[in-house]
Amino acid sequence: MSKATHQHALAIFRAALDAADPEQAVAHHLHFDGRTLRAGSHRYALSAFDRVQVIGAGKASARMARAVERILGARLAGGLINVPNGTGAKLRRVRLNSCGHPVPDQRGMDGAQRILEIARQAGPRDLLICVISGGASALLPLPAPPMTLAQKQDVTRALLVAGANIHELNAVRKHLSLIKGGQLACAAHPAAMLTLILSDVIGDDLDVIGSGPTVPDRTTSEEALTVVKKYAVPVAPEWLHETPKPGDAAFARVQNLIVGSNRLAIDGAARKARELGYHTLVLSSSIEGETREIGLMHAAIAKEIVERNRPVRRPACVLSGGETTVTVRGRGLGGRNQEFVLAAALALEGVDGVTVFSAGTDGIDGPTPAAGAIADGNIVQQARSRGVDARAYLDDNDSYRFFERMKGLVRTGPTGTNVMDIRLLLVTSDSVLRRRR
Repeated sequence: MSKATHQHALAIFRAALDAADPEQAVAHHLHFDGRTLRAGSHRYALSAFDRVQVIGAGKASARMARAVERILGARLAGGLINVPNGTGAKLRRVRLNSCGHPVPDQRGMDGAQRILEIARQAGPRDLLICVISGGASALLPLPAPPMTLAQKQDVTRALLVAGANIHELNAVRKHLSLIKGGQLACAAHPAAMLTLILSDVIGDDLDVIGSGPTVPDRTTSEEALTVVKKYAVPVAPEWLHETPKPGDAAFARVQNLIVGSNRLAIDGAARKARELGYHTLVLSSSIEGETREIGLMHAAIAKEIVERNRPVRRPACVLSGGETTVTVRGRGLGGRNQEFVLAAALALEGVDGVTVFSAGTDGIDGPTPAAGAIADGNIVQQARSRGVDARAYLDDNDSYRFFERMKGLVRTGPTGTNVMDIRLLLVTSDSVLRRRR
């Protein structure tokens, strides 16, 4: 992999992050002229409200709240949001409560309880602006009795390890919670509620993003029970309870507005790739499935470009977004993006001039400090010459340690946004597929 190609991959990813900037996303959808707040097609005359507060949670929620502070200024009375440990944003009016993620902790539970109290204390002349982004589910842990936080942690861990997708995971979370699945909106009724949402979910399903605390829930407790049975995760039936459904009067004064998504990030990446001279193809912003299989599919597309100059001409940039899942069978350390790159690199062994990159837009990949990884078709052979067996690392779900040894980790630190993953293939003009003997 040439230094220039490596720099191009990072520049394209940075352009994706810039396009999904939470503050810009909020500022694009929220406007205030001193009297009226416009949010999408809705208008809020602030003379109708005695108090405006911000509540919510998520990896990008701090920067979303900072944008709200800048827009409303002194009209904002305060509020509280739950954010992941290490969030560096500074706010003047809204208090940040640092919590554990992806496994919920006591600080998250205490903050969720306080957020629920703010909602319950709101009246008809209150406007609550709720900021929700990826990570909100784990950051709003408020299990419904008799379930305990420790039991909720066990269920979350077990579902993550088993490879449950975000739809399945959140279906369970909603029916174990006092705040998710529209219950925060019910608690705030009859106050007005405006929820600004940065989507980290394929299809931008409102009731799935952050487990939809202000959105009517289309799932049922029976469906949640089906999920835990599918993955053999022990959950007592009495822990599950029903959530408010579409048509409930509690949602009459609730507006849910998506301000950013993976599509915006992919579009920003595509613009940068074209600027750098690549013929660019966007596969989809909604790719899901088993990470290794998705890696093999991307590798097959790269080979098709190398051999037949299709489905896009060289030099080519192929982009995809979404969120895959890893079924953990080994004892190693890694995340879905690093595992994707390792699986693709193994399939691309013997192919010169192809670079594969994948990273989480939140800057975190699974339980590791890396955002993802970058590699080419030569990395497997290079590893072998150093006595490193790439296949063994993949089999042990140990992609992090593989790329740590081979210097292929992508480290950004927390980015302050979260719109799923960005994957890309760069195929240069002089790419060659070397036939193995």
